[in-house]
Amino acid sequence: MRALALLAHGGIGSLAEVELPPPAVSAPGDVLIRVRSAAINHLDLSLTEGVKGITLAFPHIVGTDGAGVVEEIGAAVSTVRAGDRVTLNPGISCGKCDACLRGDDPLCREFAILGEHSPGTAAEFIVVPERNVAKIPDEMPWDIAAALPLSTLTAWRMLTTKARVEAGETVLIWGIGGGVALAALAIAKHRGARVIATSSSNAKLERALELGADVIFNHSETPPDEIARAVRKLTGNGVDVVVETVGEKTWGASLRALRPGGRLVTCGATSGPEVGLDIRRLFWYQWSILGSTMGSQAEFADVMALARGGKLWPVVDSVVPLSLGATAYERMQRGEQQGKLVLEVSR
Repeated sequence: MRALALLAHGGIGSLAEVELPPPAVSAPGDVLIRVRSAAINHLDLSLTEGVKGITLAFPHIVGTDGAGVVEEIGAAVSTVRAGDRVTLNPGISCGKCDACLRGDDPLCREFAILGEHSPGTAAEFIVVPERNVAKIPDEMPWDIAAALPLSTLTAWRMLTTKARVEAGETVLIWGIGGGVALAALAIAKHRGARVIATSSSNAKLERALELGADVIFNHSETPPDEIARAVRKLTGNGVDVVVETVGEKTWGASLRALRPGGRLVTCGATSGPEVGLDIRRLFWYQWSILGSTMGSQAEFADVMALARGGKLWPVVDSVVPLSLGATAYERMQRGEQQGKLVLEVSR
């Protein structure tokens, strides 16, 4: 089968289209998918250089999101059958431990992400457990289906389960061009919140306004600390929730923009992982700082129910053939994308 694989650590130049043996159904709960489209996330870009604590076996198939057609099922599979159109939940958990049984799959000690800890979606075939497969309606295009799961599921857990955004609250989202940030915008508006969005690109900010953002700031023209002051003046007391995916460059400003009793929820550190915190301010202002990764099976079901109803569909930046997959990585590395970068694997 054709696949886009990382041949070694060393950056985007180590990606290549290769021929590999296809996977096969080997367990009763396995589902074999013929992949139509795959999507990449910032995690994919990081893996090209190597991520601390993750050891890859090369060639390593990349891609953390995917959608396609069920090709074959294991003997115990009952929810899908050959020919079904499906998308994939990229988070793989054991389904048996205490965390999984109480519905908190991302805390499973065996939790893994497709394309990170196991072969990814940028290949003509992939095998996943039945519980990670969800049917999609005929009217959902393949690029939307592939781009949907990881970013939308991540943002859903951040805003609903963790930060518990409510109608009438104000949410600050940094870097509105990324997949998680755009999903967070859609979810915040779905829940009736007001959204303040930032970007270094005026074009991305104009698009954010079209998608429902209420206030915008260009953080290349207005430094983050000044944005924090402006946000406090605008809101009178600070925002209720900050969606933080940037890390070092915006962390201090995120806290300064937060109202007393507010919540900061983070799932990323694209500008660096080391941040500072004055604990006195933390307890005096009674902030909640919340970490979040991916989502549970129940949260995935919630996202898919809304998506089947035409809600929370992701913004797709561009679609390129599998053979040109490296160009999508290059676009992400330059920070040019607005929304998800999708690879067309097969037709």
